[in-house]
Amino acid sequence: MKKLATTFALLLALPTRAAAGEVYGKITLGSAAVGEGTEVSAKCGAKAYPAVKTDKTGSFHLVVTETGKCTLTVTQKGQSASLEVVSYDEGAQADIVLEAKDGKLTARRK
Repeated sequence: MKKLATTFALLLALPTRAAAGEVYGKITLGSAAVGEGTEVSAKCGAKAYPAVKTDKTGSFHLVVTETGKCTLTVTQKGQSASLEVVSYDEGAQADIVLEAKDGKLTARRK
């Protein structure tokens, strides 16, 4: 019975560990939210994560299996900009400000 309880506890812990890192936030361009459809992808170490799209408020949510340094790439209207973030077990908020400088898109943390 004790072995069964231990196995059950380990099985419950696995899904929590699988969703180890998350990165979420809101993207603005100037002082306004980017709105729906801006893409955000991540690369953590050697693993790349597919892009998710922002909702109508400019919010995004990525689930990554690694913790540590990641590069986020934001793509809007055919232009891309990247910035580094760190994901943690409990998740990391990364609010991003996009700016157009000399015709080129740049991204920075808010």
